[in-house]
Amino acid sequence: MSEEVLLGIDIGTSSSKGVLTTTSGKILARAERAHATSRPSPGRVEHDAEAIWWHDFRELVAELLPAAERRGIAGLGVSGIGPTLLPADEEGNPLRPAILYGVDTRATAEIAELNAELGPEEIPRHSGSALSSQAVGPKIRWLVNNEPETYRRTAKLLMCGSYLVHRLTGRYVLDHHSASQCDPIYDLHRKRCAPEWSDAVAPGLELPELAWSTETAGRVHARAAAETGLPEGLPVTVGTVDAWAEACSVGVRDPGDVMLMYGTTMFFVRVVERLRAHPVLWGTRGVHPDTYTQAAGMATSGAVTDWLRGLFDGEFSELAAAASEVPPGSRGLLLLPYFAGERTPVFDPDARGMLFGLTTEHGRAELYRGALEGIAYGVRHNLAEMRGSDTATERLVAVGGGTTGGLWTRIVSDVTGCTQLIPAETVGACYGDALLAGLATGTAVAPDEWNPVVDRVEPDPANTERYDAFYRHYRTLYESTAETAHFLAEQQRIATAGPA
Repeated sequence: MSEEVLLGIDIGTSSSKGVLTTTSGKILARAERAHATSRPSPGRVEHDAEAIWWHDFRELVAELLPAAERRGIAGLGVSGIGPTLLPADEEGNPLRPAILYGVDTRATAEIAELNAELGPEEIPRHSGSALSSQAVGPKIRWLVNNEPETYRRTAKLLMCGSYLVHRLTGRYVLDHHSASQCDPIYDLHRKRCAPEWSDAVAPGLELPELAWSTETAGRVHARAAAETGLPEGLPVTVGTVDAWAEACSVGVRDPGDVMLMYGTTMFFVRVVERLRAHPVLWGTRGVHPDTYTQAAGMATSGAVTDWLRGLFDGEFSELAAAASEVPPGSRGLLLLPYFAGERTPVFDPDARGMLFGLTTEHGRAELYRGALEGIAYGVRHNLAEMRGSDTATERLVAVGGGTTGGLWTRIVSDVTGCTQLIPAETVGACYGDALLAGLATGTAVAPDEWNPVVDRVEPDPANTERYDAFYRHYRTLYESTAETAHFLAEQQRIATAGPA
């Protein structure tokens, strides 16, 4: 009898991906769909759940299912961008576009409100993180304050993964990791939503059941089977946020393990033995029961390189080839990658991007390398904060589309002085979703056999020493220009709003 197969689907910021694998981790088929992200005004970033999340899910499934041939599908794992806020009615129908994760910075006033009401010191002790644009709680308060009619009609609070699970199985459930990013609602230490905190943030709402990402949420019901072509009764995992599924895909599960995800944004997940509140990192539950992680995330990374590619009307391979001929330091350029504000460790939605040191002698090769180096300085800044919070031996695993080609990972290793491990498969969260489906159904191989390491990127000590000087100036450049950046951010808001 043929080996059973597993299906993994992930909905990302700018694309959705899916894989069909064997239960031993061999990929039989891959599929991807690009999609747009809506930015209705400065600081607001949204997705249409029906037109993007459900549409992409159905298209990916339709493309992947034929590759199963006559093999039985053992399970389906799902994940998506997060933490997100999707208000839905009693039937799970979206009431407005989903408000995305930390790149959406609309709730700054609500962060201040909740800090004043609940205490800026007490919130991290309770939920593991200080309130920031990443947290769902302030965005729920924003909905209460700014769209009261939508909130009045809201019966369910969904994220991307839980929306798919509800659509497929009818169950209103959220994984513990995603719940732990609903600051300040979730009690990180008691593993539950605290009523006294949830009533302050989401008054009158029924919150979802909580379960672990390694559990089955339910089975595909008849209506979903008819809409998607999936077999009725197929087990579906509880789901999770994409970055944590991605960490799972590359074996990041032991204390000291760090995932570095190269994507539209750069994201970091570090497994820790015990969690201590950190002022500029996010403390969360992991995908596995009774595990903790600390996380960090930059607001842009691949978004900046893609922006440059569009300006230059070129291909990534051409730009990377030209940039590889430029020496470290980009012939005297320094980039701040805060093109959509910044998340960790700056937490400044009004930070702005900067390319400093420009002359008429610089061309697209220097600008592109300068962007990769600027992002790498941001990586170093975040890793420094993570190292300060945990003494466990570090094992850095790279994943995501930016690992292809080699230039970006070499620059990051040189800037940080860190060795990066490259696994056999770097397709991302959907591959982790397939593994989680296998763990939930008991059909997958052991996680340490799923995706072995096949390459290492070692730093060049001479380049690291050269980058040290640039990094020192990188750290002071934001501080010395923040006032100007904030003025310009306000001018951008005024210009977008137009005449009163």
